[in-house]
Amino acid sequence: MIESLSHNPLLILFIVASLGYLFGTINIKGYTLGVAAVLFMGLAFGAANTSFHIPEIVINLGLILFVYSIGLSSGPAFFKSYKKNGFRDFLFLISMLLLSGLIAGGLFMMLDLSAAAITGAYAGSTTNTPALAGVIDYINNTNAANSEQLLNDAVIGYSFSYPMGVLGAIFAIIIMEKFLGIDYEKENEELKQHYPLEKNLSSTLLRITHPDVIGKELRELQKKYGWEVVYGRIFRGEKCTLSNWDTVLAKDDLILIVGTKENLAAATAQLGEKSTSSLYFDRTKFDVRRIFVSKQKFVGQTIASLNLSKNYNAIITRIRRGDVDMLAQDETVLELGDRIRFVAKREELMALSEYFGDSYTNSNKVNLFSYGLGIGLGLILGSIELQLGPDISFKLGYAGGPLIVGLFLGTLRRTGPIVWTLPYGATVTLQQIGLILLLAGIGVNSGGSLVESFNATGGMVFLASIAISMVTALAILFVGYKVVKMPFSLLLGIVSNQPAILDFAVSRTKNSIPQFGYTMMFPIASVMKIVIAQILFVLLV
Repeated sequence: MIESLSHNPLLILFIVASLGYLFGTINIKGYTLGVAAVLFMGLAFGAANTSFHIPEIVINLGLILFVYSIGLSSGPAFFKSYKKNGFRDFLFLISMLLLSGLIAGGLFMMLDLSAAAITGAYAGSTTNTPALAGVIDYINNTNAANSEQLLNDAVIGYSFSYPMGVLGAIFAIIIMEKFLGIDYEKENEELKQHYPLEKNLSSTLLRITHPDVIGKELRELQKKYGWEVVYGRIFRGEKCTLSNWDTVLAKDDLILIVGTKENLAAATAQLGEKSTSSLYFDRTKFDVRRIFVSKQKFVGQTIASLNLSKNYNAIITRIRRGDVDMLAQDETVLELGDRIRFVAKREELMALSEYFGDSYTNSNKVNLFSYGLGIGLGLILGSIELQLGPDISFKLGYAGGPLIVGLFLGTLRRTGPIVWTLPYGATVTLQQIGLILLLAGIGVNSGGSLVESFNATGGMVFLASIAISMVTALAILFVGYKVVKMPFSLLLGIVSNQPAILDFAVSRTKNSIPQFGYTMMFPIASVMKIVIAQILFVLLV
């Protein structure tokens, strides 16, 4: 059985993926490892038999699928965040990256490890393979007499510290959650104004009674009060119409509005009072339907640019993207797979359905032309070698190149007829597949080296790697939250220097905010870690 497994890497891959995923669902006192368990299951298989091996191309494919899909989905929020706090965030990230290098240098002084071993431990604990590759390339180019030993020390340091880098960050997250008393639900409510999160929308029927609003246009009232609500049907006596910005409110009008609980309360206080009229359920003239956006021509268009009122007696009240309900506002940008909630004349709903496509199948298809082209551009960018002085060079590699291209293309959304973005469901699926391939492959291939390196170093690399990863993560979380005043959920993404940590962070917050932190950190960290690793080796050797 063992012999047959060693000759069938795909079988090992899927056994590790399935068992790891199963163990990741086990809940122990409120904690689950999630997909990160796939990495540790792979380590167990690799340690049990060193002949088990997953082809490198499988690991690289998983990495590329994961980071490119993350980039596409996070692009708009990434640039919006940097536009708001760019200098602050950049300075904070650089400071924390330099801190990790200083910690590694301090451990070199304290522990009996070679310069190559501590540099390898630094690269592994920060889970940055290109950093190790840069150091190996530097060693090869120096033609030192003991270059073979240096190479061996660097690889051993990296192999053992990589899984410890994952564990160290996870432990740091758990510790700081308790120490800082983080309430994710409360923070989630505060972040809804700045990130595309679930806003718990509801609707209510109001009776217009406040004298200050009678005879005023909705446009005038919206400019004055700025409520984040959408106005729907309006009942005036026996007549029912759809509201618009020119609608003038009259005493005892009944108007249906949609928004969050807080905004509905604010609007009610100024407009009048809640009504229990059965007209709330009246759909004799206007009905409600959710329609899928499945035609690519609508991708990247704002609701205002559709100019629906020209051809249809209809309004859009909400848009559901994945698990998130969003208020339909003029500047809301449509994506493939969005489910638009229309209020329209019953006889026009079929025409609206045909207009937007309303095909679940088409709304979840991956455009392989644009997806493949985008990844190709990312791989080209990642293969370009950049020089920082005579001795230090780096490449963005399989991770940095596709991620950066994904961020830019995700922000563009489309270039003429080419739609770069993916439907929400397809994005989630590709991220999950990529992550499992990556973690299973890394785990299996690193398991054997893990055992050998522990025997070779007597646990010194273990201490160094767990110290580098944990102390750096603890510093980022504490300083970022208490001093820089960044949201803890966002900081979780910044400490997630490996996809397994990111998945664990998302499972803790139960929202996508850590992914935005991850995209903020990764491009800068990818370059800086390569540079820091080579400088560290040059100074310590």
